[in-house]
Amino acid sequence: MIPYGRQEITQHDVDAVVEVLQSDFLTQGPKVPAFEKKVAEHVGARFGVAVNSATSALHIACAALGLSEGDWLWTSPVTFVASANCGLYCGARVDFVDIDPATYNLCPQALEKKLKRAEAEGKLPKIVVAVHLCGQPCDMAAIKTLADRYGFRVIEDASHAIGGKYRGEFVGNGRYSDITVFSFHPVKIVTTAEGGMAVTNDPELAADMELLRSHGITRDPSRMTHEPDGPWYYQQVDLGFNYRMTELQAALGVSQMDRLDSFVAQRHELAKRYDNLLADLPLTVPFQHPDSYSGLHLYVVRLHLTGAGPSHRQVFESMREQGIGVNLHYIPVHTQPYYAAMGFSPEDFPEAMRYYREAISLPMFHGLTFEQQDTVVAALTKAITA
Repeated sequence: MIPYGRQEITQHDVDAVVEVLQSDFLTQGPKVPAFEKKVAEHVGARFGVAVNSATSALHIACAALGLSEGDWLWTSPVTFVASANCGLYCGARVDFVDIDPATYNLCPQALEKKLKRAEAEGKLPKIVVAVHLCGQPCDMAAIKTLADRYGFRVIEDASHAIGGKYRGEFVGNGRYSDITVFSFHPVKIVTTAEGGMAVTNDPELAADMELLRSHGITRDPSRMTHEPDGPWYYQQVDLGFNYRMTELQAALGVSQMDRLDSFVAQRHELAKRYDNLLADLPLTVPFQHPDSYSGLHLYVVRLHLTGAGPSHRQVFESMREQGIGVNLHYIPVHTQPYYAAMGFSPEDFPEAMRYYREAISLPMFHGLTFEQQDTVVAALTKAITA
């Protein structure tokens, strides 16, 4: 089976993890801050806060921005559920903004229309989570302009986009948002096995997220209610969580970051080759906006099938039967039973549903060989024309 995504682990990665196993620290040692520094410096942010998953990073980002009961969080319906769930974790209400039909990201025009209605109804969002689907950045300049006009905060869910660029600058530099979140799950561009990070340029937000990732406990006297009782002293000053990253994960991340640029460059080479190989098939290859340099975590095609031929499901199943581990990213969040129970209907966001009915994620990962890619294209051709 050729998977849709997979990690690359080298001997250098293994040695980095073994070194930690043989050290004095398996958690809360020097590797986590080293990883935070490496990621933050690479993307051009001042601070990085490493945690055990991107979901955790989204949660503490929302909490640090003060999201709470009675507030609204808006995001794209075409994303993993975590982009919306992070709002619910804070007691807020969640709504969605339909996608741009070309980029599949949250549509700025749809956002502006919805903001105008929400302002009239007194239901403006406190936070908008802009998801960089497949690694392609959203139109962040347009979203930032709307944020300034309507007063909401912006989180970039860049779980797919580390190494990507917007207008020539790395995603995560903080020019257009308050906080950016990255994922280091095994199928992502670089991995820490499991893990995530929030980056920001705001020292107060960084300090709050550091506090929240570790039970709300501090050893910083400046954050305590009184002078420490002694050098052993700590205080819980907020209700935090156990979201810490281990030293083993961070060591793997530091090693992987050395190859980030080459990982993304290889994905672009593969994407260009896919574009050429698939040119004659009835499908749309991924559009790349001229303002963006995608991280290309995913390569999603949209099928244009006729009633006389195979269905979307039949093509998907045929690919799996031929040993190609295709996937579908994602089932629109508002159609999930938990969200449907809140009153959402599938057709509330028609562009998202059109996307869902046509999309298939083809294998895309550093290490995918041209021979494997040819096998993928041959299987897709067979599935569509059978």
